[in-house]
Amino acid sequence: MNTPIEINAEGDRIVYVKTVDVADLPRDLRDQAGDLDQLYAVHDSDGQQLALVADRKLAFVLARQNDLSPVAVH
Repeated sequence: MNTPIEINAEGDRIVYVKTVDVADLPRDLRDQAGDLDQLYAVHDSDGQQLALVADRKLAFVLARQNDLSPVAVH
């Protein structure tokens, strides 16, 4: 995978976690989301979506399991 990941002064590979309204997603993803109103996306420093998961905690765990440092986007 050649996805650019931001590296800060401490050498951490940073990714960004943000909420995504299910209503804004393509129909096939809305169908898969079931009764959820929001999902959580993990993005690299260029804004490319790396993952889409059901809850915030899972997004942070997923990032850390891949040696990435998650930061919440407000």
